[in-house]
Amino acid sequence: MDSRNRTATKTLKVGDVAPDFTLKTAERADWRLSDFRGKKNVVLAFVPFAFSSVCSAQLPSYEADLSRFQDFDTEVVSVSMDSPYALGAWEKSMHTTFPLLSDFYPQGQVVDLYGVRHQAGMPERSLLVIDKEGIIRYIEVVYTPGEMPDNEDLFAALRKL
Repeated sequence: MDSRNRTATKTLKVGDVAPDFTLKTAERADWRLSDFRGKKNVVLAFVPFAFSSVCSAQLPSYEADLSRFQDFDTEVVSVSMDSPYALGAWEKSMHTTFPLLSDFYPQGQVVDLYGVRHQAGMPERSLLVIDKEGIIRYIEVVYTPGEMPDNEDLFAALRKL
């Protein structure tokens, strides 16, 4: 059985306009999705926990492929419900350079807006590709704990834009 949903979250589906939001980065600066409208595609990577083994492997895989994402004119960001302070420490330990966004307070507001909260309370491991017009073009929600998404699926979606 496939442990992934590739077309929808609990609240959104491919083809929907991505809801705008503002979250704090690990450096406690505001990051707004709408700042990229008309300028860049965006990959939103919702991750369950900072410092967990799979998340700590997933984010460096984006860092390793960052130049490929940039070739597709794409901004990569991760979203977790960890505090900006925890994300700052995690960012330093992983040596990542793309934004790590904190959905800490109000706890999980953007996670709920995007419909990717796991029944245990943390975000599902989920990926969304949002095009320059703000339309969701790809969704992948991974339901099996410990399963890591493949970046090649993201590149395949970006090639279609």
